[in-house]
Amino acid sequence: MGRIKTKPIKRASRQLVEKSTDLFTESFDQNKKALGNTMPSKKVRNMIAGYIARLKKQNRKLIKE
Repeated sequence: MGRIKTKPIKRASRQLVEKSTDLFTESFDQNKKALGNTMPSKKVRNMIAGYIARLKKQNRKLIKE
């Protein structure tokens, strides 16, 4: 089982995805590059990039069904 993301991480990730849907993908590395140095720390950037990748994968699965 993985670590549970905190509410601020989830909220920030959802807001970023809503603002710029086409900027982010299912790839963690591409999301990390898209976020760049705009995040306050490396740890927060990686957590948000990972959660965005997860949201994108979930969204793709919902669209398929």
